[in-house]
Amino acid sequence: MTMLPKKDWSQLPRRALNAAEIVTRLAGASGWQLTGDGAGVAIEKAFTFDNYYETISFVNAVAFIANTQDHHPDLSVQFGRCVVRFNTHDVKGISETDFECASKVDALLA
Repeated sequence: MTMLPKKDWSQLPRRALNAAEIVTRLAGASGWQLTGDGAGVAIEKAFTFDNYYETISFVNAVAFIANTQDHHPDLSVQFGRCVVRFNTHDVKGISETDFECASKVDALLA
């Protein structure tokens, strides 16, 4: 049994958020910023750590969240830094799912 139940997206259809919705959601998502354009638009945030072990521990925790949410971010991993980038490929934009997952990632370090 897992602490986070796996999402079943067949029962939860997603849609791309419009520009006003994205701006509103970003205002409440500390440190997350808009990047890219068109179908490649995404939200991303850089997280910094003291060492490689902490970085990889964070990456593994993000992977756990991604698996249970069935929503997988792009990750850029370096020695003491990880950039997490969310978008929703099937809606060719940013969805509520991106912000929900971003919130779960932020909670790892709260």
